[in-house]
Amino acid sequence: MRKIIVLSMISLDGVMQAPGGPKEDKSDGFKYGGWTAPYGDETYSSAVKNELKPADYLLGRKTFEIWEDYWPKNAAFWPDINEGNKYVLSKTRKKSDWKNSIFIKNLAEIKKLKETEGLDIQVWGSSELIHLLLKNDLVDEIRLKIHPLLLGRGKKLFDDNAHPSGFELIENTVTSTGVILASYKRAGEVKTGNAEETIK
Repeated sequence: MRKIIVLSMISLDGVMQAPGGPKEDKSDGFKYGGWTAPYGDETYSSAVKNELKPADYLLGRKTFEIWEDYWPKNAAFWPDINEGNKYVLSKTRKKSDWKNSIFIKNLAEIKKLKETEGLDIQVWGSSELIHLLLKNDLVDEIRLKIHPLLLGRGKKLFDDNAHPSGFELIENTVTSTGVILASYKRAGEVKTGNAEETIK
């Protein structure tokens, strides 16, 4: 069985829309595209490069179409994205000229893909797809880059329909620009109790 790993750059209020550049995703009038640019440093760059190692990818249609237009022409930075399998959840698309693009139609096909042998499956962008995966308890790891700013409106990583789940922090660091890099793995169900008993 393969792991599904969600990787996301988010603001303090959970916005994940258009982190890479002003033209990336202007939907719903979003005007802060490229909001991660001021926060780069050596630690941040090292973390990103580590995440660009060979993997397969599970993408929503909108993210795929942004990538489909960009990465085949800019492969020097991320050559493995062109070589990896790109599984795209879409009800409207069936094919692409971008090699190794495979279109799937529904949640059942995602579950079947997860049960196969192979590389880890990374999910980038794709807010609606992430909501679907979290609702159905299909996310094994979440790797966040939490940026010190509020964006207000915009597509968010979490909605109100996620399956209640426990996660364990497995790695964390803070960059010189205040970005928290935190990785979590799925770890059982939600536990409850009396908070006052834990304060001593």
